[in-house]
Amino acid sequence: MNRTILALISFIIFGYCEASQYNIYVDKEGVMRRDDTRQEVSYYGVNYTLPFAHAYRAIDALGKNHKAAIDKDVYHFSRLGFNAYRIHIWDVEITDSIGNIINNDHLDLLDYLISELEKRDIRVIITTQTNFGNGYPERNINTGGYSYHYDKCKVHDTESAIKAQERYVSQLLSHKNSYTGKNYSKDNMIIAYEINNEPCHSGSEKEIKRYINRMVEAMRKTGLKAPILYNVSHNMYATESFYDSKIQGTTYQWYPMGLVAGKMRKGNYLPAVDFYNIPFDTIPNYKNKARIVYEFDPADNLYSFMHTAMARTFRSAGFQWITQFAYDPMDIAWANTEYQTHYLNLAYTPSKAIGMKIAAEVARNVKRGEKFAKYPQDTIFGDFKISYKSNLSEMNSSDKFFYSNTTTSFPINIDSLKEIAGVGSSAIVKYSGTGAYFIDKIDQNTWRLEVMPDIMLTKDPFEKPSLSRKVGEIVYSTHLMSLELPRLGKNYKIKGINEGNNYTGKAKEGSFKVYPGVYLLSSVDINKDLTAQSQYKNIKMGEYAAPENTKVKNVVIHTPKMVIEKGNNLIVKATVFGSELPDSVVVYPQEVSFWNDNNVLYTMKHIGGYDYQAVIPTEKMAEKFKYNIVVFDNSGASTYPQGTEGTPITWDYAVTSYYTTSIVDANSPIVLVKADNNLNGIETAIIPEGGGRNKTKYVDKEPIERSYIEYKICPNSNETEGFITKYVGDIVADYKNISKKSEIIVDLDFSNRESIEIVLISNLGISYNVPFTRENNRKPISLSAFTQCSTTLIPAPYPIFLKREFVPDENLDLKIGDIERIEIRIKGMPEKSDTTIKLYGIWLR
Repeated sequence: MNRTILALISFIIFGYCEASQYNIYVDKEGVMRRDDTRQEVSYYGVNYTLPFAHAYRAIDALGKNHKAAIDKDVYHFSRLGFNAYRIHIWDVEITDSIGNIINNDHLDLLDYLISELEKRDIRVIITTQTNFGNGYPERNINTGGYSYHYDKCKVHDTESAIKAQERYVSQLLSHKNSYTGKNYSKDNMIIAYEINNEPCHSGSEKEIKRYINRMVEAMRKTGLKAPILYNVSHNMYATESFYDSKIQGTTYQWYPMGLVAGKMRKGNYLPAVDFYNIPFDTIPNYKNKARIVYEFDPADNLYSFMHTAMARTFRSAGFQWITQFAYDPMDIAWANTEYQTHYLNLAYTPSKAIGMKIAAEVARNVKRGEKFAKYPQDTIFGDFKISYKSNLSEMNSSDKFFYSNTTTSFPINIDSLKEIAGVGSSAIVKYSGTGAYFIDKIDQNTWRLEVMPDIMLTKDPFEKPSLSRKVGEIVYSTHLMSLELPRLGKNYKIKGINEGNNYTGKAKEGSFKVYPGVYLLSSVDINKDLTAQSQYKNIKMGEYAAPENTKVKNVVIHTPKMVIEKGNNLIVKATVFGSELPDSVVVYPQEVSFWNDNNVLYTMKHIGGYDYQAVIPTEKMAEKFKYNIVVFDNSGASTYPQGTEGTPITWDYAVTSYYTTSIVDANSPIVLVKADNNLNGIETAIIPEGGGRNKTKYVDKEPIERSYIEYKICPNSNETEGFITKYVGDIVADYKNISKKSEIIVDLDFSNRESIEIVLISNLGISYNVPFTRENNRKPISLSAFTQCSTTLIPAPYPIFLKREFVPDENLDLKIGDIERIEIRIKGMPEKSDTTIKLYGIWLR
């Protein structure tokens, strides 16, 4: 037996690394370090709530096994490179009315989850209590737990409640985990404890400090040596008392795009995550407290680069623990019911998940306190790249090549590559499936390939959730995959090794048809010692977790172009997603009729994967082109967008909805804002938060007068500013000849002030403004009159101490084709002096 095989067998037998046995302490400079090597630490991962509240109930309602669900998700944590996990315990689900621990299924599942995380070398921070109900997004279920007996803002200031909390934390930390055999207070894998989740204080600073110290004392009496943390993102009036208490670390949150938009947000929010200003650095003891991010998320979007950008900013601000909120359990991720504003799961949001994997690498590779150029100069840093236009996050190092979407980059050193993870295609992987894949080097000749099934989101996952509303479908399909990996060659051998995968074969010219699962690829005969049970790092070689394989009926996902300039061909693109490819996909114009023997139809061409396309001339079209898309497959015909069986030329089929594209002259104005009764995508904001009241409504005056959108703001401070904003990037993108436009016309009226500002925001997120007076109304304003200005961060970020403006360091030209958002700013309002805006329309010409 040669040395290579001996080394490989040794690696297989001993390759799994037991969790490193070290404790964490906080030094005098506020830095978390290992006690064995004195090295700094950096952790990145997620919150995940399956043992409690809605996630627990939903898994139960679906008849799923909680522990099996945990196994699948923890495996994915490992594949995504997480080494951190945080949970705020729903104390109401494991306590009685005076704070005694109740040993029940919730606590058992928490024990089990912690033990499974430890097997993967994932560290834990526990927030001991939430002091609120267990209902969201449902109604609370009164369990009799002590927190249900007190108002959240009184629970830390009421003596009986404090005694219940002391009793509770003492019993929790003394609790013995039946799976690890360790008491919580003695488990070195639980590296820190946060006293409570987002506390709401009502007492004095002296009382708050006394409360914190009492909780610290109760926890220390259990023998706990790990750092104890407290939240400083809330209760700003009491910040000094937090730093003056006996804690060792402070916890922060970051929601840069607000929360619960009720829809998917669009636009470039990178300016909002370029900095994280902490206003406490002059407070005594600030510098000797560790900095922890207990929760963060760029909510209400599916961008795959935001977590990467935020991880860099966190490291620059000195954070050593960063945990996103919250990872969706895979068994309920198809509905996104747990927290509708957050959505993250490897199977259902693969690009976002790979972006998180890259962010974890950022947390490990960017030095604490390392500084970077200001956006947009910082989109390439170290081994990393982020791109809004490509929705791309990328890591390209000597041994790792990760990408969250298709990339044109080439590995900087292909011969030294050890890990590849991606979605889409790259210079060395060509793949048309929509799921993620992982490719890991086992030895010089062998790679492990793991392929997730295809996913297609069929509804906006950020709308109101329900377990009866499926937002995504999973399909197990076979796709051609082409690989160019070092020493693998063009005719490598292939062996399926996950459960039920008996595939064996050989690549042809570097390509083979791959089905979701796990495979060994080798340029030589595959080593018989490599089995499904062999250990590779902290996973088993044949380990695999994915949603169930069920038959999915074809569904059409299509967004019609808003406009097309007459004379240009209308290109209709649609995705038809299902378990079987359709026989045909056809565009039916509105004009088709059962009684017409010569209906003009347009057959869509299959252009790869699940995508179809038709090219339709517009010369003879009227002002609007209304159409349906009909899918023909083994089950018959279905018409979209209404998604019902039949076709528009079936005698008894009634079409109730159409896709619509407006046909416009190339020289006609481009309408960006138009008053209509659904407010036309308008959003409003007030700065500062609580700086007054505002109300927006549609006022219908037709046909006697013009209708308008009315925005009324009632300030309570002369510092109050009001904003009306709308995303227009999808409108601008549809005009091929937009570069010929040079003026903007604004039609509005306003009261109680001399002027306002009109702001155009580019796809870089950079803002340009011009003053607007009543004399400017309906008069053309040259785009050259707009000058670069600060970008107001809308919606409001959390925590509230974060800055609300971004000012770039460089001047960038505004190009009309780059306009993505339009904004109306109302500044300098006298206190209690209402301002009303009547907005009729805004257009380019």
